[in-house]
Amino acid sequence: MKPVERAARALCRLDGHPRDGVSEADMPWEDYLPQVRAVLEALHEPSEWMAEAGAELLRHVGAGEGEQGYRQDAADIWRYMLDSMVKDIG
Repeated sequence: MKPVERAARALCRLDGHPRDGVSEADMPWEDYLPQVRAVLEALHEPSEWMAEAGAELLRHVGAGEGEQGYRQDAADIWRYMLDSMVKDIG
């Protein structure tokens, strides 16, 4: 199951569509894809601490890059991952 579907199903359940007693096929989770898209678009830009956390990982990959380059790479990775999830929505 794709992350966007998991998110839509979670919102569906939060809105009162119980998982138990209802077939997963009967859940109107697709109706929640616009909300998932809105959340993903709101999360598009990482916070400073998120960029730093990603930069820490990248420091071990791109040894010759400067500090700003690490932070930009980490932010780009975050955006690429979210963009790919948004594309799954259609």
